[in-house]
Amino acid sequence: MTADAIPALEARGLTRVLPGAVPVTLVKDATFAVQKGELVAVSGPSGSGKSSLLYLLGLLDTPSSGEIRIEGRDARALDSDEQARLRLSRLGFVFQFHFLLEEFDVLDNVMLPMRKLGRLPAADMRARAQAILADLGMADQMRKYPSQLSGGQRQRVAVARALANDPAVVLADEPTGNLDSANALAVFEIFKRLARDQGRALVVVTHEQDLAALADRRIHMIDGRIATT
Repeated sequence: MTADAIPALEARGLTRVLPGAVPVTLVKDATFAVQKGELVAVSGPSGSGKSSLLYLLGLLDTPSSGEIRIEGRDARALDSDEQARLRLSRLGFVFQFHFLLEEFDVLDNVMLPMRKLGRLPAADMRARAQAILADLGMADQMRKYPSQLSGGQRQRVAVARALANDPAVVLADEPTGNLDSANALAVFEIFKRLARDQGRALVVVTHEQDLAALADRRIHMIDGRIATT
């Protein structure tokens, strides 16, 4: 298999069970792959396991069984430090709440993941952050603080931060949940462009059916299982 043929992200029999007197199954036997340049929406009713699946894919939770492969690498073969490095370097995250640090301006918020990874000198980090923000229409907002931005602008900064380390995969959990319909559509259009023009794989959890319909493919979950793909 050539490098281009290897999925950006792959789940094989992924299962997560919370132990206890009455075990609770959050995700059951999820198997699917996401290719480079593909936008996949994960939909389903509340409590169906959408966010639990995303946390497993992002190595933020540990599966009870099954495999997660990122660009062909089996996460099970990595220790916790190696997983953390892989998560920081190859995965980007966008959540419903932007989680921007209020004491830092926009530019510094976007540079934070780069500083943590430590690959680039300061000047290159700044230049990259500026370029990402400009591409997302935020060139004139770089020196503002999160409290000075609108909800849509804050979420654009969150997207920029997710792209800071040039990830192969972007995982988004209800990223438009706090936005009005116009800003929600604008964010989803950004996701489509990141997949189409930059070749990134995106997995977006959303309960908004009109937005899910814009994805290249939809994964629908019911009771922790993938019902359709």
